[in-house]
Amino acid sequence: MAARPIPNLSLLCTIECKVDEVVSLGHAPAGERRFVPLGRGRVSGPVLNGELIEGGVDWQWRRADGTLEIDAHYALRLADGAVVEVQSVGLRHGPSEVMEALARGDEVPPSAYYFRTAVRLNTGAPAWSHLNRMLVLAVGAREKRRVLLDLYAIG
Repeated sequence: MAARPIPNLSLLCTIECKVDEVVSLGHAPAGERRFVPLGRGRVSGPVLNGELIEGGVDWQWRRADGTLEIDAHYALRLADGAVVEVQSVGLRHGPSEVMEALARGDEVPPSAYYFRTAVRLNTGAPAWSHLNRMLVLAVGAREKRRVLLDLYAIG
């Protein structure tokens, strides 16, 4: 049997997104249900450049163990005007003191916690149709009023 290829990662872009305050719906059987409204942002990188369109939402479950289950949905407007839908599902977790510091808005090095999402992109723009057939990994960092995501194509 032939060896299967080992996936490689190539940087598509970095997304800088302004975020509003967390809105909690309260505790439910699966944990605390909450969401974060997403503001405008910037997209810059070797492949994708443009802006994040205001109005996306990051829905979250905060589980009993402190892990955040992330389900974000937003859109990018690329430099040529193409609009790209982003669906991002993943996890953010770390030691309780680190997660508490993040919740307070303290500066915490991204290496102190785990923040990864699996991303799917969708667009009707012919020049960017290859994005519809690609899996993407995002590595994130959370700041008080901003989220930073490095998006990598999985090849």
